[in-house]
Amino acid sequence: MKTLTTTQRQYLKGLAHNRQAVVMIGNHGLTPAVMKEVELALNAHELIKIKAGSDDLDTRRTWMAEICASTGAASVQQIGKILVIYRKAAKPAITLPQ
Repeated sequence: MKTLTTTQRQYLKGLAHNRQAVVMIGNHGLTPAVMKEVELALNAHELIKIKAGSDDLDTRRTWMAEICASTGAASVQQIGKILVIYRKAAKPAITLPQ
């Protein structure tokens, strides 16, 4: 899992603000199908929002950690049921500040 600097995290939060969630985690949790969709979304967009269907904060934190660990993405932020993650693409569309 990649770590981001505070400046990079703030920049990505600003970019993510107007985006819609592209992946939803339902009642069955992190299934292989959900993980496949996360992988596809990261390949297409680099920065994605995920809507988590659980009301339990610890469950959402665990999902965020599992997603980041298995995809090599970096956690940008978690606000309520929305998880924001970033993974640099082979041809990056987003240029992060140093």
